[in-house]
Formats: sequence, C-alpha cells, structure tokens
Amino acid sequence: MTIAPLPTGVRVRTRPVDDVGGLLELLPDARTPKSWVRGDDGLVGWGEVARWTGSGPDRFADADEWWQAFVDGVRVHDDVGEPGTGPVAFTSFTFSDDSPGSVVVVPRVVVGRRDGRAWITEFSHGDGPSLLHTIDPVRPSGTLRYSDGRLPVARYRAAVAEAVRRMRAGELDKAALAHDLIAVDDAPLDPRHLLGGLARRYPTCWSFAVEGLVGATPELLVRRTGDVVESRVLAGTMWATSPGTGSLGDRLMNSAKDRHEHALAVDSLTSALAPLCASLDAPAVPDVLTLHNVSHLASDVRGRLDPVGPASLLRLAEAVHPTAAVGGTPRKIAVELITELEAMDRGRYAGPVGWIDSRGDGELGIALRCAQLDGPTARLFAGCGIVADSDPDTEVREAAAKLVAVRDALEGD
Repeated sequence: MTIAPLPTGVRVRTRPVDDVGGLLELLPDARTPKSWVRGDDGLVGWGEVARWTGSGPDRFADADEWWQAFVDGVRVHDDVGEPGTGPVAFTSFTFSDDSPGSVVVVPRVVVGRRDGRAWITEFSHGDGPSLLHTIDPVRPSGTLRYSDGRLPVARYRAAVAEAVRRMRAGELDKAALAHDLIAVDDAPLDPRHLLGGLARRYPTCWSFAVEGLVGATPELLVRRTGDVVESRVLAGTMWATSPGTGSLGDRLMNSAKDRHEHALAVDSLTSALAPLCASLDAPAVPDVLTLHNVSHLASDVRGRLDPVGPASLLRLAEAVHPTAAVGGTPRKIAVELITELEAMDRGRYAGPVGWIDSRGDGELGIALRCAQLDGPTARLFAGCGIVADSDPDTEVREAAAKLVAVRDALEGD
C-alpha cells in the first residue's frame, strides 16, 4: 500500500459558480485528467493533493479507512452541501484481488454540475481563484497501429468454447470472458481526445478517466446517496448486426439465453446487497436499454441501507464486486475460470470506477468500453457473458463489435 503524504494546514472549500460550459472542456492538459460525466452533469478534476494505492482482497476496506482518515484531517468549508461537494476523490479498482494498481486520487480542483447547478471545490493553503488556468489544445490521435493483445482472438474463441464445455458439464452457470487489443500511436495519446469522443458518442453513459483508464460505461455498479443505494444491472446484449428479425429489444426480451444471463446478474447483485440493506427492490422483468447500435437488458435495483452502521460506498463495492455481469456465477468458481482461461491481468478493466465524497456517498460504475492509456500505447478491452447456450463464434463477433466503440472514439475527430 502506498500513501502520498498530505501537506499540513490544508483546507478545502466548495462554492457555487456560474455555468462553466462543457465540463470536459475544462480539463487543462493530458496529464491524468479525472472525469465522471454523463451528459451535462458530473465531475471533473485536475491536480493532486493525495493518493492511496493498494491491492489484495482487503483493498476496498483499506481504501475506505484511508479516505476516512484523510477527510478527518481536512478543514472543510462547503457552501453547496450536495453529493459530490466538499472533499472528493476519484477511484478506480482492479478486477482481481492480486492485481496491482487500485487507486484513490484526491484532485486539487474539482468542478461539478448537477441539474444546472455548478460548483468548484479547491484544496488550498489560502484563498485564490481556481478556474484561471491555461487549457492546452486536445491532441487528436495520429495513425494508429493495431496488434494482438495478451489474449488474441483465436485463443479467446478457444477460451469461450472451453467455458461453454464446462458449463454444460455443470461446473458453473456463467463466466464473463474478455480479451484485449493494442493500439500504438507515434506520440503520447491525449486521454481527453478519447474521453471526449466517447462522451459525444454515448451521452447517456458515464464517461470516466482515472489514472489513464478512459472509457464510457453504461453500467452503474452502485450509487449511494444518504441511506439510498441504487444499481443498474446490464446483462444480455444484442447488436444491430446480430442475425434475426424484429427489433433488437423484442429479440432480447424473447431470448431465453439472454434472459437467463440477465437473471443471474440480478441475483448476484441483490444477494450481495441484501445483508447491507433494510429493504431492496428489483424489477421482476427487465427493461431494454438502447445505445448506439446496441441494446442491453437492464434492471434498476434500489434499496435503503441498514440504519445501524450504514455501509459507505467503498464497502458496498467490496460486497458486490465482481457481479455476475463481469465475473460470473458462482462467483468464486467463475473468477478462478477467468484467471485460468484468460491467463492475463485485466488490470482495472471491469473493476469499479467513479468518485466518493466525505459523506461516503458517490457513484461507481463498472469499467467497460474502455482503454488503458500509457504514453503512445492504448490497451483496449472487450468481454462477453458466457453461458451454456453461448456460441463461440457469436461471442467473438460481439467482442469485436464492443471494441469498435473505443476504436472509433480513439481514431475520430
């Protein structure tokens, strides 16, 4: 575990500001921008006051303990008093327990907006303006060169086939298998270019950037607002190019394979949340969420936390991660199978990503439709939920279609 020391005498102040325009347009440069934006609302941050990094099965608890200690040592002046004001940290956790790289970062400046109301939060040793900063032009990508990642397509197909074989043998019900693709530019990639491209293409998704992990996720792992906890489960997917007649939504709702996969994901989430909640409601029948060229089965789950020692956002994440949507069922067997068949470190792909405030409130999505940027290199990820009725060739095509979303944003204007 690594902790950057906090300077003494630090204060944080949140104050309302006039409309600041596009949040993503405020990010000053390509040096690790922070973002959690959906449409016109969300949070962006830059600079750094403190950070925590860690790994292991206790990483959520360790991060939560560090965050509470950090907040207790800061003098707070909050003139807004909304979720996301006062001290705020951006977080991104690895998918696997033993993978390094889980991080909590406290930006020096955070700008937020919700329902037309905007604010700025600044850590400082004194009073001074925060919006007076130079914004470097966003650098578009050059000509990108693509190559296989650590799990090439042929091996991914073989992994899917082996997972299906084991499911049909009764070893498990579902596993979410992923593979990766490498893109290389001639110069360092600007995270703001990919972030902006994804936000324009997927305005109803949460566009995130934390420590070089940039993406736009449609899946809300958990949101905590006071004693209310919410989650959006997505499992069961069809693309515009999927074979069949009728609308994507109708075909999804009538697909036994996709409905089964979705039910497993909902059961996984509610079973994990139930011990922490006084009440919990999940719809009996999913809705259809339609995005650009793709539709998902979606269920919005809502509950109220147990009033005796209500769990913080990070403790809620600890309980639910990984859900069946990105892990599988049963959880332990599925994660072991993923480790065996993928034989690669996912890093923070499919891990919780988002923000947390000093009250323990915040939002965490699942890091999907994303890439890890490192200088001129981007590592893109895509995965599919595999069940006993899955067809390996169909899953390979679905994963390729999911990669196109990030490729288009990375290459686009």
